[in-house]
Amino acid sequence: MKLSGLLHRSRPELPGLTGVARVDRRTDALLRRLRPGDIVVLDQIDLDRATADALIAAQVAAVVNASPSISGRFPNLGPEALVDAGITLVDDAGPEVVHAVKDGSRVRLHEGVLYAGETVVGGGVVQTADSVADALVEAKSGLTHQLEAFAANTIEFMRRERALLLDGVGVPEVDLDLANRQVLVAGAGFDHAAELARLKSYIKEYQPVLIGVGAGADALMAAGHKPHLIVGDPAEVSTEALTSGADVVVPAFADGHAPGLHRVQDLGAGAVTFPSSANPEDLALLLAQHRGAALIVTVGLTASMAEFLDRGRSGSNASTFLTRLQLGGTLVDGRVIAALYRSRISFGAIALMIGAALVAVVAALLVSDAGDAVLAWLSQGWHGIVDQIRGRSA
Repeated sequence: MKLSGLLHRSRPELPGLTGVARVDRRTDALLRRLRPGDIVVLDQIDLDRATADALIAAQVAAVVNASPSISGRFPNLGPEALVDAGITLVDDAGPEVVHAVKDGSRVRLHEGVLYAGETVVGGGVVQTADSVADALVEAKSGLTHQLEAFAANTIEFMRRERALLLDGVGVPEVDLDLANRQVLVAGAGFDHAAELARLKSYIKEYQPVLIGVGAGADALMAAGHKPHLIVGDPAEVSTEALTSGADVVVPAFADGHAPGLHRVQDLGAGAVTFPSSANPEDLALLLAQHRGAALIVTVGLTASMAEFLDRGRSGSNASTFLTRLQLGGTLVDGRVIAALYRSRISFGAIALMIGAALVAVVAALLVSDAGDAVLAWLSQGWHGIVDQIRGRSA
């Protein structure tokens, strides 16, 4: 046997998925570094839908979660979205997997076991559509405790922020005039791209003020719209959006410290701060309402109880219920606008209606005595015109 033949013989293909490992306990930082085909190693209990949507959009090959993706506290929506998208989800791999896997290394995932070369570096339970469905059914029993925590946090928020809710105390001044204007507030939530596409005609016709919440500013730009106002952590917004000319409002703590403000300043853009414990979505809604907006349309924002709980952060949701209660009928979900909206009648449609009416009038005249009289009058007029032309030519 020749040695050269042994050297050139290819190694057998190992089973499973192979890709570059992306590892980080900070989910937000991890999502910004993903590439198609990556194998993601994260540590997030109760994987939420927003994170799942970002993983799906990045076209990752698999997700290995150090924590339970469904803990049973409430029926969160992330695992179901991943499995439905065909992304392998390995669950409850243990905290050691985050330390054992080196970010950027080549790894292989097979039957719930993660390999670096031939070394096993972690493993967990492979979730399927059936296992996720069963876990969600069991998780519904935990809703009572989550609702109690949600109610307690909401009462605490009302105690701290009643002046903001009722009187707009602390709402920053912006150069944008919102009085009696229609406003569209966009976040990067579930199905936001499709919602913006369905609202394209509405936006073109009514020209609402466009407010992007965090990554929602980039969602607006991706849909072909320029945001007028951006509310949120600048770390979640692209440089292109921050320098697009939009006013920027940065959420701040009660002491005035605003994380991310330096990024806006470094880019040479102006920004104001909004001290409050409310989440950025609700800050944007309250700003629009207290600045006199006539109608506020939302896209990609939390709208249902399942979505509130899915985010898994009861404290950050404390402002949501009270904000929507304060806005009342001014607030409309974009899906409702898309379902009910009909653009104004176009010029072509008007011309078609006029043409149809003229045809109907002519037809009626032709079959009536009045029609005979009109035709005789038109005939006499025509002959008179012809006689005048002949007289001039003679």
